Amino acid sequence: MKISGNELGLDHLGLMNLTNVHRNISVESMVEDIVENKEGVIGLRGAAMVDTGIYTGRSPKDKYIVDESSSSGKIWWGAVNQKISEEIFDSLYNKVVKYYNESDHTKTYVFDGFAGADPKYSLNVRIIAKKAWQNHFVHNMFIRPKNGELDGFKPGFTIINASDVSNKDFNALGMNSETFILFHLKKRIAIIGGTEYGGEMKKGIFSVLHYLLPQEGVLSMHCSANVYVDGSNPAIFFGLSGTGKTTLSTDPVRPLIGDDEHGWSDDGIFNFEGGCYAKVINLNKDEEPDIYNAIREGALLENVVYDDETKEIDFTDGSKTENTRVSYPLNHINNSVYGQGKPSMSGHPEKIIFLTCDAYGILPPVAKLSPQQAMYHFISGYTAKVAGTELGVTEPTATFSPCFGGPFLTLHPLRYAELLKEKMEKFNVDVYLVNTGWVGASAKSGAKRFSLPGTREIINAILGGEIEKSDFETDQYFGFQIPIRLGEIDSKLLNPIRAWNNLDEYHSTAKDLVLKFQSNYEEYDLGDTAVLNAGPSL
Repeated sequence: MKISGNELGLDHLGLMNLTNVHRNISVESMVEDIVENKEGVIGLRGAAMVDTGIYTGRSPKDKYIVDESSSSGKIWWGAVNQKISEEIFDSLYNKVVKYYNESDHTKTYVFDGFAGADPKYSLNVRIIAKKAWQNHFVHNMFIRPKNGELDGFKPGFTIINASDVSNKDFNALGMNSETFILFHLKKRIAIIGGTEYGGEMKKGIFSVLHYLLPQEGVLSMHCSANVYVDGSNPAIFFGLSGTGKTTLSTDPVRPLIGDDEHGWSDDGIFNFEGGCYAKVINLNKDEEPDIYNAIREGALLENVVYDDETKEIDFTDGSKTENTRVSYPLNHINNSVYGQGKPSMSGHPEKIIFLTCDAYGILPPVAKLSPQQAMYHFISGYTAKVAGTELGVTEPTATFSPCFGGPFLTLHPLRYAELLKEKMEKFNVDVYLVNTGWVGASAKSGAKRFSLPGTREIINAILGGEIEKSDFETDQYFGFQIPIRLGEIDSKLLNPIRAWNNLDEYHSTAKDLVLKFQSNYEEYDLGDTAVLNAGPSL
């Protein structure tokens, strides 16, 4: 719908007298503009395909939060949340506003919608952009309004995307580069310049929710979630990239609530988003049919390599980036709660699963955690990068990300860990650690990763309760409980000390990993002796 900026109240943002504003236009119109503006082409089954410019991922070193009185005392300042002054924000904000005011000859796109499926905690979001594909992206990722829901709409947070604007004075201002992603929490405004990457908008709102919701007693989580068909037995899956979070939460008998961002209130869990943002590098239609089948008209592919004439995609080609992606609305997943016509919500989780890909081969395929161990491993957020996954990574490398989402936390990790513990105890939720990586040998040995069917059997045993019928033994270094037998899984593989052929190498590698955990945890020590003692020891 074409509308004037003044009618939407954009003049209050300094966007004066804009006339070429298009609000919440149809997918068909967005795709027509993508093609007409030469931003992209039409590909697999009608999905749009675009390139995101020089940035094919987020630019965390260019993200800043304004140091102002209403939020400064609450923010977890440091490398994740860098300080920026009001003066610098105002200067770049004026530059962004000038760009919009001087480019009214081209369309300005506005998406008004919501972040948070629970109306009690939903945030009204407004995203303003000049590129049709960026508008398409946020249309896919946030919750789209139904008829009448925009009557009297007032944004609770606004992002103004000016990706064509760069900050040439960054050196003089003490900033990292010409790119800037700035958040003013008091004014409820963010501005983006110098990067086209759509994920900055998605994760920007996630960071805002990480600030707002814990102050209301709601745990904001970087996790996926699903339920049984009848809505019972909700489960949430935490895990960093490469651990299998999206794959394992996509289950033919358990509808998906969401694949990435959720909140946990005293009423239950709810999805923040209206879509999914899945990696498609090496996508196999037989192994991940839900994602493959979601790529159709209404989906948006980023940075994939395709034949110029046939538009056929080579999902194995990572020459542009290994971070090839597709965004699509949740209703593209038939087996989703949203696809069933219901809000993406459920009751309280009955099981919590921490996923890790341990390339050292030390963690067991599954272990049950005590509440204190759950806090320790939540704050640690461990996985390991494998050789070849990133430039310069030549052997297994431990990676720790607090709360399994460190780059998006705005408050101290302690706040989220305390909320997790509080809700686990209040709603009596069991927590399991599941290793989807290597068991019995490190990745550098040439051994194969623990099988996906085996991991699925473990997940099913956790969700179905069969694992509780097992006898357990205590892990020598990490202290958690390991089942002695579980279904058809080779019992030798369940405990790493029995899975390794070379025990001297096992103990040496295990001790090295324990030291990595301990060193990392020092940064987040809560002063809670029980949690500290629940960590690994030599």
